[in-house]
Amino acid sequence: MSKEVIGTCPVCGGTMEVTEIRCPSCNTRISGCFHMDKFSKLTPEQRAFTEIFIKCRGNIKEVERELGVSYPTVRSRLEAVIQALGYPVSGDSESQSDEDWKASRRKEILEKLGTGEITAKEAVKMLRALR
Repeated sequence: MSKEVIGTCPVCGGTMEVTEIRCPSCNTRISGCFHMDKFSKLTPEQRAFTEIFIKCRGNIKEVERELGVSYPTVRSRLEAVIQALGYPVSGDSESQSDEDWKASRRKEILEKLGTGEITAKEAVKMLRALR
């Protein structure tokens, strides 16, 4: 059973690297140090958001409806994806500082915990990742 490659170390937050790839048809294996793309740095939650954002063709109103969240939440999640991909977040007035974003993200995590969308263990892991 295949598992998804994670791009960020769950212990220290460092960048993971792939050291072996294998063909499932003939079992050929190639060892080395392989570069992972920028999208592997996204958390599973960020990848899911990105997929919905693309499906909605970048229409924030549609993303709001699909996720059942507010405009500021969509913007916050989009900016988090942009940052995770290594791009600077614009300095416009709608943009949040890193600390503001973390505070907003903590609130989102606690709301998800409160509604039962995530477990306490998942919430602790997500909150630790914000440090």
